[in-house]
Amino acid sequence: MCGIVGYIGNREAYPILINGLYRLEYRGYDSAGIAVLNDNIQIHKCKGKVSDLEKHIANNKIIGNIGIAHTRWATHGEPNDVNAHPHYSESRELAIIHNGIIENYLTLKEELIKRGHEFRSATDTEVLMNLIEDIQKNEQVELVEAVRIALSQVIGAYAIVVLSKDNPNMLVAARKGSPLVIGIGKDEFFLASDATPIVEYTQNVVYLNDEELAVVQLGEELKIKTIKNKDKIPYVQKLQLSLSALEKGGYDHFMLKEIFEQPRSIRDSFRGRLNARKGDVQLGGIIDYEQKLINAKRIIIVACGTSWHAALVGEYLIEDLARIPVEVEYASEFRYRKPVIYEDDVVIAVSQSGETADTLAAIELAKSRGATILGICNVVGSSIARMTDAGSYTHAGPEIGVASTKAFTAQVTVLILLALRLAKIKGTISTSRFYTLITALESIPKKVENTLKVNDQVKSIAEKFMDVRNFLYLGRGYNFPVALEGALKLKEISYIHAEGYPAAEMKHGPIALIDDEMPVVFIATKKGTYEKVLSNIQEVKARKGKIIAIVTKGDTTVKEVADFTIEIPATEELLVPLLATIPLQLLSYHIAVMRDCNVDQPRNLAKSVTVE
Repeated sequence: MCGIVGYIGNREAYPILINGLYRLEYRGYDSAGIAVLNDNIQIHKCKGKVSDLEKHIANNKIIGNIGIAHTRWATHGEPNDVNAHPHYSESRELAIIHNGIIENYLTLKEELIKRGHEFRSATDTEVLMNLIEDIQKNEQVELVEAVRIALSQVIGAYAIVVLSKDNPNMLVAARKGSPLVIGIGKDEFFLASDATPIVEYTQNVVYLNDEELAVVQLGEELKIKTIKNKDKIPYVQKLQLSLSALEKGGYDHFMLKEIFEQPRSIRDSFRGRLNARKGDVQLGGIIDYEQKLINAKRIIIVACGTSWHAALVGEYLIEDLARIPVEVEYASEFRYRKPVIYEDDVVIAVSQSGETADTLAAIELAKSRGATILGICNVVGSSIARMTDAGSYTHAGPEIGVASTKAFTAQVTVLILLALRLAKIKGTISTSRFYTLITALESIPKKVENTLKVNDQVKSIAEKFMDVRNFLYLGRGYNFPVALEGALKLKEISYIHAEGYPAAEMKHGPIALIDDEMPVVFIATKKGTYEKVLSNIQEVKARKGKIIAIVTKGDTTVKEVADFTIEIPATEELLVPLLATIPLQLLSYHIAVMRDCNVDQPRNLAKSVTVE
């Protein structure tokens, strides 16, 4: 959630660090800070955005070739100047930046207070910083060893970088449960929470694994060891990321750009995996686990937020096509409710970032029970990609907007491919039906392009509802998860309360909310339970609710009843989520813009939720 940047080399550190912080703004944060070493460690930090930090230090000359920088998403202590990172040690000879949560920080803090330490902030990070210094001085060990010993006493998650006045040519970094990548340049190193601050400087990176500690030192090779003091050989990878992908490309916001990228991102998700002409679907990443999947007693999909909604679509798909029982679990609840897991279960973890802390914890639990673990994520080299037995990347490309859009449709696309592949192997789908579905899927990117043409119409509808306080989203079957996702998008970026429900459940409670000021969004496409949804629309109409309906192109029946209709192209029922979600994304976007909300960085949210 927090953003980490570090640099050591022959260039001036400040421009690289501040640019890196801007690159990481999409992760979400409430304060920012920077530390550069030049004789002494000079720290500048403040509550607010990176632009506020730049203004804060505008009249200060920051010179130095080594430094660290941070954007903080508050956990321990309110967002303010004091709690912002970096944090000095008590002597001010060390400084640290940290992403994650030290769960036993109170116990450590009490012990340090007994030893005479004083604390300036309310953070768990300052506790870790003083613990490292205490060990270094009292046990008379080098900094690297002090960091290693301190982390062996820590319970929780962390990605840290430590800067030392007495070691002006070295940075020490470590991670557990929170991402950290090291870029290797010519006589220089770059450190960051993800590759976005690094891509313009080098394509060579090393992703730290859990409980690994890295030492980057000028004039020396990168050194990695485990917290248990075992040396490791760095595995250098080439970045699969371009600088142009991180720019807005002429759009007002990253979110709008990413909505309009979905024809490409969906196509990239099935490119090389789907061949309609040959009638074939392949997912190379899981080919060795196909028998495990079709023989599984059940499949459990764990996810959070938007990924959980994609997983719900996956449940419908796999049970419908492959006839394998599927359970969809909130990863945040899965770990703590003592779930029953069998060795012949297959657990699929779905995550955009591949770093979601709750999902990683769910994976660890399922692994400990002997289940097979597969992953579906977007970020190459992420923790989920490394922790799972196998899996598939979505290939959606970088998603900068905090409110996920193209990642959702890419995840659904991969789950469609998985369901089709399993159905074909099991023989639970006829050859003609299989051909029909893969041909329909191949045509989806073009149909998404056509769906995006409703943008101006949706903007006009948004103008009429920008000031309402509540929304209700209703759908049935494959469109129920779409309703959930539509509601989530609206509340994420516009701060309007919204709820998604199965349309039939409306009369079991939510119907009490319906009046002439309540907008109700129906996903009412001409497939499946269409007639039932029509009845639900009539129930809302009878109570004077304002109806916005997503309908199949050419539908006139719903148009007679609804206040507003938005048409999408006709397609197979199980593919409707890939189209129906587009107008809902646009509706949320335009309402948020009209309400003057920060669309790409909504308040209190973070892109990669790396704390539980």
